[in-house]
Amino acid sequence: MDNIKKKYKKRLKRRKGIRKKVFGSKERPRLSVFRSSKNIYCQIIDDTDGVTLASASTMAKDIKEKMPYGGNAKAAELVGQKIAEEAAKLGITKIVFDRGGYKYHGRVKALADSARNNNLAY
Repeated sequence: MDNIKKKYKKRLKRRKGIRKKVFGSKERPRLSVFRSSKNIYCQIIDDTDGVTLASASTMAKDIKEKMPYGGNAKAAELVGQKIAEEAAKLGITKIVFDRGGYKYHGRVKALADSARNNNLAY
């Protein structure tokens, strides 16, 4: 149990350092990622107004139909595609990426690469 607390605290410390540097504006909103053991969530946020512009997750009905288990890289790719589609509807092409203190590896990397391949540049 103690090891889990240490890992969590280390992630929060990394996240805090990232958030000092990464700030979303109207021109380039922030793509924020949260990863749980069974799902992955992402939001496009305008930090100047403090508003979530778009969101996608493995809990969404259309993604859940394609991929019942949301805790793998394939599901993260689908979420990346979905968030890129939502951003395109809003006319957003450029973002800043906030990995939320997670290592840029595995599901987080799959989501980011999928969003980038679907015309969401950062």
